[in-house]
Amino acid sequence: MAEPFHDGKHTWFKVGEHAQLHLIEGAKEKTAHDKNTHLCFTVADMAAFINRLIKAGVAYEDWPGKPNSVTNRVDGVKQVYFKDPDGFWIEVNNDTY
Repeated sequence: MAEPFHDGKHTWFKVGEHAQLHLIEGAKEKTAHDKNTHLCFTVADMAAFINRLIKAGVAYEDWPGKPNSVTNRVDGVKQVYFKDPDGFWIEVNNDTY
């Protein structure tokens, strides 16, 4: 979605009918973040989402950390993980609740 700052540090995403996620680059220093602490979103079409990541040049991986791979959980849910500009982890899966 459009963001008003146009400074290359802000990225806004519409994540629901009345919800937005704002990512702002600018941590004072790089810090390692544990993958166990992450924000998670669900999408209906994992293939389409992964294609968006690829087109945008966003590196993604499965839970163990294999690049360009998808985790297939025992319950059939597919997951990918990637980092925001400051290194925080985000999971996207296709869980149907």
